[in-house]
Amino acid sequence: MGYAAGVDVGSTQTKAVIIDEEGQIVARGLVDTGANVVQAAENAFSISMEEAGIDEGEVDYVIGTGYGRYRVTFGNAQVTEISCHGRGAVHLFPQTRTVVDMGGQDTKAIRVSESGEIVDFCMNDKCAAGTGRFLGAASAALEIPLNDLGDTALNSSRPVKISTTCTVFAESEVLAWLGKGKKVEDILWGVHKSIAMRSSGLMRRVGIEGAITFTGGVSKNSAMVAALEERLEAKLNVSEECHYIGALGAALFALDHIKASRSPVTKEVSA
Repeated sequence: MGYAAGVDVGSTQTKAVIIDEEGQIVARGLVDTGANVVQAAENAFSISMEEAGIDEGEVDYVIGTGYGRYRVTFGNAQVTEISCHGRGAVHLFPQTRTVVDMGGQDTKAIRVSESGEIVDFCMNDKCAAGTGRFLGAASAALEIPLNDLGDTALNSSRPVKISTTCTVFAESEVLAWLGKGKKVEDILWGVHKSIAMRSSGLMRRVGIEGAITFTGGVSKNSAMVAALEERLEAKLNVSEECHYIGALGAALFALDHIKASRSPVTKEVSA
C-alpha cells in the first residue's frame, strides 16, 4: 500500500500530512519555518513519516504548497495554497462553500464548488492588519504568549476600538490603550474584532455562500473564531485539522496523481 503526502510551507510554520489511499490522514508534522525553508520542509515531512511509522520509499507522491512550495526539494510537484485550502476544506467539511484562511502574513477568502474547485478568491497580502502578524504585534506589546491571546480576550466585557489599519502602528496603539488604564482582555478583544472586520470584508468581496470553514494557524485561536462568528453572524467549521488543511489538500492532489497513474490508458484503434 502506498501513501500520498502534502507539505505546506507557510511564512511562520511548515506542515506536512500523509494520507492513505482512502484519503484518511495517517500522520502530521509541524515545525516553525524559520530562515531555512528547505530544512523546514524536510523536518516536517520527516516528523510525519516517523509518526506514520513509514519510510520515504513508501510515499508514492509528494506535493508542495504554500509560499515556499518550490523549496520542497523532495516533492514531485507544486500546487498553489489557494487550491489546496479549497480542496482540503471540502474534504474535511463537505458542505463548505466559503473558506477563510488566516496565516502569519496574509489572509485569504476563497469560494469553492462542491468538489473543492476554486470559484473565486481574494487575499490580503499587502497589509498584515487582518492577519496573524497583527496578533503577534499585540502579543509582543502586552508580553502575553501568542497561545494565550484567545482565552484572555474572551474574558473581555468592554472591548476597545482598534483604529489602526497598519501592523507597524498596532503595538503603539495597544500600549496607548494600556496607558489609559484599559484592561488587557478588553484591548485584546478589540484587536480580534478589528481583524474579524477586515477578514469579513475580504469574504464579502468573493461572496459568502454555504458553510464557512476557517483554516490556517489562527483557526486555533478561540477568540478569533468567536470574533469572526459574531461579525459574520454564522457558525464556522473548525477542527484540530484546520491548521493542516493546506497540507491535506496538497496530499489529496498527490493521491489524485497516484490513482491516475494506475488507471489503464485506453487507446483509440483505427478501423
